[in-house]
Amino acid sequence: MTDPVDAVRAQLAESARLKLWLAENLAEPLAAAARLVAEALARGNKVMFCGNGGSAADSQHLAAELVGRYRRNRPGWAALALTVDTSALTAIGNDFGFDEVFSRQVEALGRPGDVLVAISTSGRSPNVLRAVETARALGLRTVGLAGRDGGPLAALVDVALVVPSDDTARVQECHITLGHILCDLVEEALCGGQS
Repeated sequence: MTDPVDAVRAQLAESARLKLWLAENLAEPLAAAARLVAEALARGNKVMFCGNGGSAADSQHLAAELVGRYRRNRPGWAALALTVDTSALTAIGNDFGFDEVFSRQVEALGRPGDVLVAISTSGRSPNVLRAVETARALGLRTVGLAGRDGGPLAALVDVALVVPSDDTARVQECHITLGHILCDLVEEALCGGQS
């Protein structure tokens, strides 16, 4: 049996190791993703987020940071999580299948110049992949947060942020860190020194 204290240390060490890897390897693509989002918001476009399970929670969390505030007091920005409308999710799932729950919303709400941020720890979630395909067909820009090897998601999006781990919990921790930094960079780009 693993000593609980040793388990804590090992898990925190692995989380820290991955975050150091992100700093060395994903700084440029994350800055590029933030530019896409900032440019869209500056033009009056919106940002949509989607994902399943923990990634659905991250979608809601990050959309809320943009609508409300991250660090700076500033006007709200147009951002939404495609995971929150239970009536739409259940109607679309029932009528078209679960693989369409996000793509149908992108079709209805997306406009050229908007950004879709697609989150999938495996990079293989069929409903997330369909959402990206629909977004690209409609002229949206796309950002993907994935884990493992990035799966098909990494090849579909304009900017891929892939955490090289098979541990879903560690990938999700990295995704929310990347999302927070993205929000910080967007606020800096659009608000400058405003506090």
